[in-house]
Amino acid sequence: MRRLTLFGGAAALALASGLALAQSAPESLLPPGFDDPAPTPSPSPAPRPSASAQPGPSTPSAGSTSVPVIQPLPGGTGAPPPPVALPGMGGKLPTLEELEKMSTDELDELLGLKPKIDIPPGARRSLEQVGVLAPDEGGLPVHSLANQPSSLVRAALGGTTRPLVSRWGHILLRRALASRLEAPGGMDPAEFAALRVAALNAIGEFTVARAVAQDVDTINWNPALTSAALDAYVGTADLVGACPAVRLQGNRREDGTWRLFQGICNAYAGESARAKTDIERVRYRGQAANIDALLAQRYAGAAGQGRGAVTIEWKGVTDMNPLRFALANAVGEPIPAGLLENAGPYYARAAATAPMLSLPQRLAASETAGREGILSSAALVDLYAQLYAEEAGEGPAYERARLLRQAYVGADAAARMAAIRQLWAPGAGGAIDYARLVLTAYAAARVEPDEDFEDDAAPLVASMLAAGLERDALRWSAVAPDGGTAWAQLAFASPGRARSVSTGAVNDFADDDSSPGQRKSQFLVAGLAGLGRIDAGAVPALSQELGMDIETPTRWTRAIDAAAAVDNQALVVFLAGLGMQGSGWDRMTARHLYHIVSALDRVGLSAEARMIAAEAVARG
Repeated sequence: MRRLTLFGGAAALALASGLALAQSAPESLLPPGFDDPAPTPSPSPAPRPSASAQPGPSTPSAGSTSVPVIQPLPGGTGAPPPPVALPGMGGKLPTLEELEKMSTDELDELLGLKPKIDIPPGARRSLEQVGVLAPDEGGLPVHSLANQPSSLVRAALGGTTRPLVSRWGHILLRRALASRLEAPGGMDPAEFAALRVAALNAIGEFTVARAVAQDVDTINWNPALTSAALDAYVGTADLVGACPAVRLQGNRREDGTWRLFQGICNAYAGESARAKTDIERVRYRGQAANIDALLAQRYAGAAGQGRGAVTIEWKGVTDMNPLRFALANAVGEPIPAGLLENAGPYYARAAATAPMLSLPQRLAASETAGREGILSSAALVDLYAQLYAEEAGEGPAYERARLLRQAYVGADAAARMAAIRQLWAPGAGGAIDYARLVLTAYAAARVEPDEDFEDDAAPLVASMLAAGLERDALRWSAVAPDGGTAWAQLAFASPGRARSVSTGAVNDFADDDSSPGQRKSQFLVAGLAGLGRIDAGAVPALSQELGMDIETPTRWTRAIDAAAAVDNQALVVFLAGLGMQGSGWDRMTARHLYHIVSALDRVGLSAEARMIAAEAVARG
């Protein structure tokens, strides 16, 4: 035991001595291996000087000027390193003033730190077909436009910049724009998608427009598709949905809306301090209105890392814009009623499908959406049913909900019809609002044909056909007298090739037509001629009597007729949409209606053609 102890003490002493010696030794400041002598190479025979060899530098003699010896750095070549080139400044370093004025996104782009999206090849989506509605889901044929001139498709879609006068035309155009289609020959698929998204935005279909834009990988978006998609995201108040494109594209745009989106997207990427700086910079530079910057700051603060309260002050704000409307709705900030009174129908189209808004707000906007075709009859009924389910309801909207329920569950046909009439109460112009006809479509279908309701036959038929309930409407054929408005609509309701309408009945209808310029009679003749449901020989005489011209060709009529001749459904629908733009049926001409109905019927869309013609007579 003693021997082990001594041995351990000796070992400890030796270790301590080693440490002491190591600490006392000088520490080299040269790089590792620099102070170790290089291994001596083995001797080799000296080469013989050749005749052509140049003499080497001679050793300087005494009194001559010495030549400095420059020793290269270890591991280097001796050449100076290349200058660092900055991508955003053309290789020049920015000044301090320039750096202070740059946003964080500009700095990222300057230093090459812009985020990249790496999509594995197997996850990338093809651009061969773009759309969300396949043919087996009701979409149009995929290859409809493959061999069509891209210039014609571009003109038709690019020219669709306003809503359509026809509800059924709107529904058909939405279906075509959402279809999974191949781009025309010679057109970039991203451009084709951008044109469709922009057209959907123009008719108020922001949700469908967003879906079509999302069917294209963000990395493939061009500036036009980015702009159209941004409008769709604003229309749906889905501001964060645009962030993949905003963060990927960086500073491709410099407008205030884009800068506010950058700040919002930075916040939801976890960079709250950077987001606050970005939004404040937009505000101070005056790139966006103060109210818009404050709303964006509150929205960005909802990401969870924001600090500080944001007070929204509407004083001094005199107008509304889409981004302001979307931000206010997204953060739950009430908008003063005065700002929306004369703001235009855009905000009703956006509000009707905004899930964050209250039920009364959506109901107030639903009439515009139902009238134009954005909301179906069933969707309108669902909204009023939700309102009726709320306890202690009151106000005009709740009264409509109560009447709508009575129209379904009234004790007898007379009670149900009385409730329907109250819902149809004429407006200031003395006409029934078409939105109310859409609302009562399914209730009207429950009313049995009765001669006691002969005076209500025309609006009942119009109501049913607004939802496409043609079989229910045709039951009223025995009640509707020839030459009346109900008869005129029913002339289009029957599917297939119905027998020709008599010229005498058409003349009777025209004699009782009190619409401006006998517009309803013109639409009746144009629709019947387009569907081939009237004697072709009688059309010129009727046209002359009604003062209309449906035969004189134009560039648009030639285009839609040519598209119908080659049986191209998609191109016919796009051109029909182009020809149905306007604020009301007073903007539609009999010539346009004739060619639209005829072309749709020839390419197999006869159901839509018949509903458009019937709607024209009802609303003309």
